[in-house]
Amino acid sequence: MSQSLRTILITGATDGLGRGLALRLAAPDTRLVLHGRSAERAEQVAEQVRALGATAEVRLADLAELHQVDRLADTVLADFDRLDVLVNNAGIGAGAPGAGRELSADGYELRLAVNHLSGYHLTNRLLGLVERAPQGGRIVNVASAGQQAIDFTDPQLTRRYDGGTAYRQAKLAQILFTFDLAERLTAAGSPVTVNALHPATFMATTMVREAGVEPWSTVEEGVEAVRRLAVGPAGERTGRYYDGTRETRADDQAYDPQAREQLRVLCDELVAKALG
Repeated sequence: MSQSLRTILITGATDGLGRGLALRLAAPDTRLVLHGRSAERAEQVAEQVRALGATAEVRLADLAELHQVDRLADTVLADFDRLDVLVNNAGIGAGAPGAGRELSADGYELRLAVNHLSGYHLTNRLLGLVERAPQGGRIVNVASAGQQAIDFTDPQLTRRYDGGTAYRQAKLAQILFTFDLAERLTAAGSPVTVNALHPATFMATTMVREAGVEPWSTVEEGVEAVRRLAVGPAGERTGRYYDGTRETRADDQAYDPQAREQLRVLCDELVAKALG
């Protein structure tokens, strides 16, 4: 396969924001690597992308299981010599009000596992490919304005579980990781930019509808915010958090170097334990 195409991997590309972004980025000079859990749904999006002139590749994985995340990374590393953009978009919502604590296939709190650990591990595995992008690779983490400081005495909420708290902590974890990785890459002289954003508030997505919330924003608004960070003009700063297209401040914990290190150590331990 040609390696001259701009290659973009989008997780959670079969619905909502991920699907909208794939269709928005589809162009003859682009190869889109579309991640999903359902082969049927992923192929449907791939066909739509191809109809717009882009090349499309499908990759399947359940991000609630780190072994599957690992295999996803293996296939990308085997098939491509570079990755221009990685968009960590896949995620799950807070769940039904009052619902009990759910676990991933690895036995971890489900929202932490899917919304953060999967992207954390995938990014670390694929970072070398992103660093090979000729124009400076980009990593975009789709987080949320819903953020809550992580309680490192009980990060998986084993004592007092609440789905909303789990969701907000996991989304803030994405931002801590964004800032931590950006700082380390900058210190190493890497040209890769790493940014996080809240794409738009209560977009008309399946996640929002399942939560029983009336949409406030369109998917297209969120798509444009992510597109700007993914493929917009060069010169974007790294290690930033955006609300839509506006740079803003995240929860205070994101700016605490000790908290960022604690999270990194925790995630490395959880990943190592799951993968044996």
